[in-house]
Amino acid sequence: MPSLSSSIQNIKRKIYSFKVKRIAKTCGINLKVNGSSYVTPKTSLGNNINFNGMKIQGNGNITIKDNFHSGIECMIISSIHNYDFGDAIPYDDTIISKDVVIEENVWLGNRVIILPGVTVGEGAIIQAGSVVVKDIPKYAIAGGHPAKVFKYRDIDHYEKLKREGKFH
Repeated sequence: MPSLSSSIQNIKRKIYSFKVKRIAKTCGINLKVNGSSYVTPKTSLGNNINFNGMKIQGNGNITIKDNFHSGIECMIISSIHNYDFGDAIPYDDTIISKDVVIEENVWLGNRVIILPGVTVGEGAIIQAGSVVVKDIPKYAIAGGHPAKVFKYRDIDHYEKLKREGKFH
């Protein structure tokens, strides 16, 4: 028999998942939302998406493809204030929106921030606490502020697991 705390956590997961599905533009199968999360109506989610407290904000399109996993307190931001050539400082009322794309099989560590206009390539891993300000290539392992590639996955092993359909 499940404990009271696990029953409460299951109810919370259902509520979090319902909210994300209700707001997202599209949502594939097997969405798991384990912590309070927010998406925008311009968010498209693939299959086997796992959020552990994801906050998505802004007016740009957000595409998260299949087999995505996030750590806790991650953010994807798709809009920024106009600080260049505006009519006020530190910024004016103009909002600049840029799309964000997260390719298949990406894993974000805890408290990762993805900024507008970024694409994170297939199979990439972003280290906890990183701020991603530019595109990350396929299979890369990146971290820091700003995030920089410091290693790559074993591509042969990655492709073997992918062919065998071994997704978490």
